[in-house]
Amino acid sequence: MSKTILITGAGSGIGRDAAFALAARGHRVIATTFSEEQAQALRAECGARQQALEVFKLDIARAGDRALVLPLELDVLINNAGVGESGSLAEIDVDRIRRIFEVNVFATLELTQLALRGMIARRRGTVLFVSSIAGRVPVPFLMPYSMSKFALSAAGAGLRAEMDRLGAGVQVALIEPGAIHTGFNQAMSDSKYSWMQTGSYFAAQASRMRQQEARSFKLLEARSTDSVVAQIVKAAQARRPRLRYVAPWIQGAAVRLARILGV
Repeated sequence: MSKTILITGAGSGIGRDAAFALAARGHRVIATTFSEEQAQALRAECGARQQALEVFKLDIARAGDRALVLPLELDVLINNAGVGESGSLAEIDVDRIRRIFEVNVFATLELTQLALRGMIARRRGTVLFVSSIAGRVPVPFLMPYSMSKFALSAAGAGLRAEMDRLGAGVQVALIEPGAIHTGFNQAMSDSKYSWMQTGSYFAAQASRMRQQEARSFKLLEARSTDSVVAQIVKAAQARRPRLRYVAPWIQGAAVRLARILGV
C-alpha cells in the first residue's frame, strides 16, 4: 500500500538515497532539505533520474518551516535531519553543545509533535528517528554528537512506549546507522580542529589524532548507504516496526559485543 512519507535532511547522503528508494517502491515521498539551494539540486536530480519527489526547503530549526507539516496527512515521518559537532568535553564551548541539541533533539521533537497531531487524530502513522550507533556507544572527541544521539534514541524509545500506552495506532522506531562514507563523519570530526589551537589540552596530539581518524574512517566506513536505506525502507513499510534497526550489521554486531564485554 502506498504511503505518504516525509523525510527531513534529504538534500544529501542517507536522506536523499532513502527518499529515492521509497519513491521507487511507489510511495508518495516528500523530501525536505535544509536550504533552497539543496532543494533545487534535488529537483534537478529527480529530473535526471526520472523519479518523482515532492521537494521543498524545511529547516527543522525554524518554527515557520516546521509548521509546513501541519496540513500534510502523513503516514510516515522520517526524522533524518541533523548536524554534527566534535571536540573534547574538557574544553569545548558549551554553546556548541547547546546548538547541536537544539537541532538534533529539540527541533526534531517539535517537528514530531506537529506530525503526531494528525497521526493520533487519524489513529495511524509511523515516526522514525534516524539516530546513530554513536547514540549507544560513547565516542571520544565526538561526544557532543554522541550525547545528542543518546538523547534522541532515548526520546524515540520513550515515545514508542507512550504511543503504545495511548493505543492510538502510532508506531515509533529508531534507525541507528554506523559509520557510512557520505562525508558527514569526516567533516564533523574535522570541525574540532578549527578551535583546538595552541591553548587546547590536546594541541600536542592534534596532528596524530587527525591522521588516526583518517585511517579509522577509511577502515570502518561502509562505502555505500544501501544497508541503512534498506532498514529505513523496511521500518517505514512495516505494520509494527521493531524498536531498533542497525546497519551495517557488522558494526551493529561490534557494538553489541562491546556492550557484552563491558568495553
